[in-house]
Amino acid sequence: MSKNRLEAFSDGVLAIIITIMVLELHPPEEGILSAFVPLLPKFFGYLLSFVFIGIYWNNHHHLLQACKSVNGAVLWANMHLLFWLSLIPFTTSWVGEHFESIPVAFYGIVLWLSGFAYYILVRALIAHHGQDSVLANAIGKDKKGFRSLYIYTAAVIVSFFSPAIAVGLYVVVAIMWLIPDRRIEDKIKQLK
Repeated sequence: MSKNRLEAFSDGVLAIIITIMVLELHPPEEGILSAFVPLLPKFFGYLLSFVFIGIYWNNHHHLLQACKSVNGAVLWANMHLLFWLSLIPFTTSWVGEHFESIPVAFYGIVLWLSGFAYYILVRALIAHHGQDSVLANAIGKDKKGFRSLYIYTAAVIVSFFSPAIAVGLYVVVAIMWLIPDRRIEDKIKQLK
């Protein structure tokens, strides 16, 4: 079946996720700059989560550019990914309200599960298109993806000792992925 509906649905869900996150931001009661200072943790949480959603959107787009079609397994793997991503606004809000070990750990668990769900989506697409497909050749062993999961795991553990260091590790993963995954783009260019 065509991949167009999956792309359109995913784009819509990700747009709604971002909208929900921004609706959680409320302006200061006063019109002075110092009134914004207490809102900085919430704003930083929004910024980090926005970057993560943007990373997933970019890489999801690149991933599907290497695919010709999807099947039922891919559709369910994509829904699985969207489920975990849909929890990011909740965890972002919780961390913004309570910058403590449990909310920061839960944020990391949702990021870890989102990363793992993306891995499952990639594997479902490779199974559908074959081990000799452009996508399979581009992804390879996916060292960057596994590195992200290892860092998330470390961050969740560290969050019980230092929530600030854990968030720093989440930022490290975001920086790793800020530039869209070039492996797929490079393989597609080679074929043209």
